[in-house]
Amino acid sequence: MSREFSAALTDRIAALAGRYPMKQAALLPVLRLVQDEMGHITPGDERLVAALLEIPVMKVHEALTFYTMFRRAPLGRYHLQVCTNVSCSLAGADKLVDHLQARLGIKLGETTHDGKYTLTGVECLGACEQGPCMMVNFEYHGNLDFAKLDDLIWGLP
Repeated sequence: MSREFSAALTDRIAALAGRYPMKQAALLPVLRLVQDEMGHITPGDERLVAALLEIPVMKVHEALTFYTMFRRAPLGRYHLQVCTNVSCSLAGADKLVDHLQARLGIKLGETTHDGKYTLTGVECLGACEQGPCMMVNFEYHGNLDFAKLDDLIWGLP
């Protein structure tokens, strides 16, 4: 199924691209605009961005797949981002990830069949003193163990 950008989004992209000496320099901010409006970025969206910025689709795809902040699939209602950096790993994050994968029946980067949870490993949440830590959508949770994690996840509406 092919999606189209709204006229408002297309206008915002054009205005943003006009602020740069070369349109392609607006690629990252344009991808952010698209993700904010569309929820995630599809291959069709990549083609539309490439056409609007007059660059090869491969350049858009390279940026999209390099930067982890861009989503290529819809997120679940709750985005569980577990820090897997060394500080959190030493504090037990790897075991928490294994626990979540087993309880949710998904692997890192996947979403549950009901669309409720997406599990993501992230390089650093900047809360090393609270390791192991995780974000649920935009809320930090630290000093996690299995019991705290289960109470948190299964307590979500």
